[in-house]
Amino acid sequence: MLRQLGINAKKAERTLMVASSEKKNKALSEIARALEENCDYIISQNRIDIENAREKGMSESMIDRLSLDGKRIKGIADAARELVMAEDPVGKVISGTKRPNGLVIEKVSVPLGVIAVIFEARPNVTVDAAALCLKSGNTVILRGGKEAINSNKAMTEIMRKAVARAGLDENCIQLVEDTSRDSATALMKMNEYVDVLIPRGGAGLISSCVQNSTVPVIETGTGNCHVYVDKDADLDMAVEIIYNAKTSRPSVCNACESLVIHCDVAEKVLPMIKARLDEYGVTIHGDEKVMSIIADAVPATEEDYGKEYLGYEISVKVVSDIDEAIEHIMRYSSGHSECIVTENYSAARKFTSAIDAAAVYVNASTRFTDGGEFGFGAEIGISTQKLHARGPLGLTELTSQKYIVYGDGQVR
Repeated sequence: MLRQLGINAKKAERTLMVASSEKKNKALSEIARALEENCDYIISQNRIDIENAREKGMSESMIDRLSLDGKRIKGIADAARELVMAEDPVGKVISGTKRPNGLVIEKVSVPLGVIAVIFEARPNVTVDAAALCLKSGNTVILRGGKEAINSNKAMTEIMRKAVARAGLDENCIQLVEDTSRDSATALMKMNEYVDVLIPRGGAGLISSCVQNSTVPVIETGTGNCHVYVDKDADLDMAVEIIYNAKTSRPSVCNACESLVIHCDVAEKVLPMIKARLDEYGVTIHGDEKVMSIIADAVPATEEDYGKEYLGYEISVKVVSDIDEAIEHIMRYSSGHSECIVTENYSAARKFTSAIDAAAVYVNASTRFTDGGEFGFGAEIGISTQKLHARGPLGLTELTSQKYIVYGDGQVR
């Protein structure tokens, strides 16, 4: 079955990679319209997934990631429409030069080819990934988690029909309906058919892909994001940033999971932070200093400092200076998004220079790490690695390059 998906994808690749912008945009418009027209059907299938998830004891924050309603489906459809307005990333002349021998050499953007996306309980990824791949000229093989299988099947079926109506091969978009671990492992080794693998999910999924895949992997997703409150911070600002970064949507990868507090302000700011986080019942895992200030804090373990909670929990560490803060963050960081709150320019510069992450913030919530918020448009995830792409993985990052050389008979 997987092999057939690979064969289908390779065949579809030949037509999609040379498809005009107009044809790709027509397909995206058809997808958006079809999703909205079939909203009730999608929701009915999503309800089955939610019921199954609750029966299996899935946390409410994770169920929030799984859930679809009319507003969210419209948002997903609108995201596809926004791609229609985006510049086509394929066929752009990135650079050009003329050699002394008369050869004209152009570097031109081209699709990556066949992209496999393995993801967990977020059915919106099904459409986001498919639409981004389509616009960038890539065929896609989607492999979602079992928690969202009914939602994923419904939306994939709708998208394939929409793509066909637009005159493209419906196999530009395919779904692996086998949600067993074996299917994921097999997909990781389909070098004959798959050019790039993009995992979207928790640390376990990403680690499994990196360790087991023979297909090149672009790592995305895991977000143990820190906020460091410096001794020269505006404390009211710090509290609001932390409140937003932790509670606005705790189940996403750019949510704050860890706090680092300078000892000079710990006794004043920690009660302020706790008062705000108490609105959502956030559990604080702290060191001895934190526990001496916050009575109901629980002891933080080594695991807590490196954990992506994806819920209403947070770890807190009190440090003696900015150097200790940087050392602590770099020890436990997942390379996603890190923040310093400070009014001290030198401290801000030191932090932004020393912290190695895809996004480093000064006095702003980590929740802004998003392709749309950065003004780049839709993204398939946040790349936390350094090769090929880092940060929001948008249309440009879903292309590669080739050189086109024009001559008039030159030989070497």
